[in-house]
Amino acid sequence: MAPSLSEPFSNSSVLIDFVINQGNGVKGLSEMGLKALPKQYIQPLEERMCMTNVQAQESIPIIDMSNPNDPEVEKSICEAASKWGFFQIVNHDVPIEVLENVKDATYKFFGLAAEVKNKYSKEHSPSNSVRFGTSFTPQAEKALEWKDYLSLFYVSEEEAFALWPSVCREQVLDYMRKSEVVIKQLLKVLMKGLNVNEIDETKESLLMGSMRTNLNYYPKCPNPELTVGVGRHSDVSTLTILLQDEIGGLFVRGNDGDNWIHVPPIKGSLVINVGDALQIMSNGKYKSVEHRVVANGSNNRISVPIFVNPRPNDMIGPLPELIENGEKPIYKQVLYLDYVKHFFRKAHDGKKTVAFAEL
Repeated sequence: MAPSLSEPFSNSSVLIDFVINQGNGVKGLSEMGLKALPKQYIQPLEERMCMTNVQAQESIPIIDMSNPNDPEVEKSICEAASKWGFFQIVNHDVPIEVLENVKDATYKFFGLAAEVKNKYSKEHSPSNSVRFGTSFTPQAEKALEWKDYLSLFYVSEEEAFALWPSVCREQVLDYMRKSEVVIKQLLKVLMKGLNVNEIDETKESLLMGSMRTNLNYYPKCPNPELTVGVGRHSDVSTLTILLQDEIGGLFVRGNDGDNWIHVPPIKGSLVINVGDALQIMSNGKYKSVEHRVVANGSNNRISVPIFVNPRPNDMIGPLPELIENGEKPIYKQVLYLDYVKHFFRKAHDGKKTVAFAEL
């Protein structure tokens, strides 16, 4: 039952019930045709995107992966990871139809009725591996974010076939499988840049032992300048592989610290960013950089990130090869599960999570 339109959500418990408990999400709010943003989504001034702080002339590197073993390509990847923490790749090995299929499947999932999507909510999902939700951590946030998502943690093909929504299951699995080639190419190059020339099984499972794919839906928003799609944060992953649609809205913190750089959509490209786990393992050589997503007043937007992570029970810290070469560690060894729990316990807060692992 949708609230009346006159002053629909002055009462927070009515909003929480409609958006979270009934599974309508912000998509449900958007489709009501609200003329004004509900107050629960109005961000404090310092968290809103100020367009005067956007560096229009700057752009993150775009790297052609048609020959990933070319020393110049390898050098570009390591430099981008050290200086920017973000780069786009084109001419990679993930077929364009795989990317188009997973985008279509994302629209199909979010097009399902609220009561169907709600079967996958925290309260109703048969497993922690499958989670439909909204915002980031609603119980910890002073202001909510304008985003719905489906989060799929990969355990096995069997579990995925048993538990993931049938409308997007095969497309997400295919996207993850086909991306694995590119993930391994990138990690091999990034390790080589740290003089770690062999990735054995133990090292591989530390770098990419678990994966999670999110389907993100940012519906069009009344008063988009007052809220955020996603607040300032860095990822807790080793690497994140992001497929974005043609709408745009992802911004990355510039090197000077005060400005933001838009990541323009390029058809067929993937956006790669270093996560906190790789910043810690590289002892700070590779940078996990703050980013955010703005809300949009005229278009719905989707994105599909794959978070490539250590396994929950892995200890992460500067790689032993770096310390053996005489580097002084700037991070301690932490249990990856503890690090992730710390991230999800609080609202998005820029780069503060990494302090959890600092010496």
